[in-house]
Amino acid sequence: MARQQIAFIHTSPSMVPLFKSLADELLPPKPSVNVFNMVDESLLCDIIGHGCCPPATAKRLVGHVLSAEGAGASHILVTCSSMGRAVEASRALCAATVLRVDEPMAAKAVETGTRIGVIATLPSTLEPTVALIKARASAVAKSVELTPVVVEGAFQAVISGDGATHDKLVGDALRQLASKVDVIVLAQASMARVVDSLPAEAKPVPILSSPRSAVEHLASLLRSA
Repeated sequence: MARQQIAFIHTSPSMVPLFKSLADELLPPKPSVNVFNMVDESLLCDIIGHGCCPPATAKRLVGHVLSAEGAGASHILVTCSSMGRAVEASRALCAATVLRVDEPMAAKAVETGTRIGVIATLPSTLEPTVALIKARASAVAKSVELTPVVVEGAFQAVISGDGATHDKLVGDALRQLASKVDVIVLAQASMARVVDSLPAEAKPVPILSSPRSAVEHLASLLRSA
């Protein structure tokens, strides 16, 4: 396999160590693959402020994708689910393979069950994830029932530095949702740590997060290149 340059584009610096760990575990080792990170926190600030991804923010994300390609990236993974539609728009503008972090997770959720719970701490992340799952189900002609949940107060807790309250609120919401669905989708990668902390009895259904499935998908693309 020829040496590949991989770019991860993040909207929070907290995602860098998570994706570095997954890359070290799942991707081919150096020198076959070299990974670099790009971080722009202003993208997420805009999304939170507007409650959606406004056009100017989407354009900045597309600019980062093009910059990553200019730096030599053959594969570009955008790690923020809220940027999904901007990721899709960027694909027509560059030759690199541009990946949306939540696509493999959405496909797995549709394969796993018909009653799908989607949980988020921000409405701006919930909506694009729900739309993606609906699109995936439609593409494979499968009828699904979606139960979206926003965990009120969790995001405010984590940005104020109260990670314990965030984790408790998300954990309680996961327990309640698990009794109603066949599979749960985490709309934000930052919630994955809560799942790891829950006892087995609190996870009677599969709980899917985007980081691992996205990097696994990236690894499969690199192996087949």
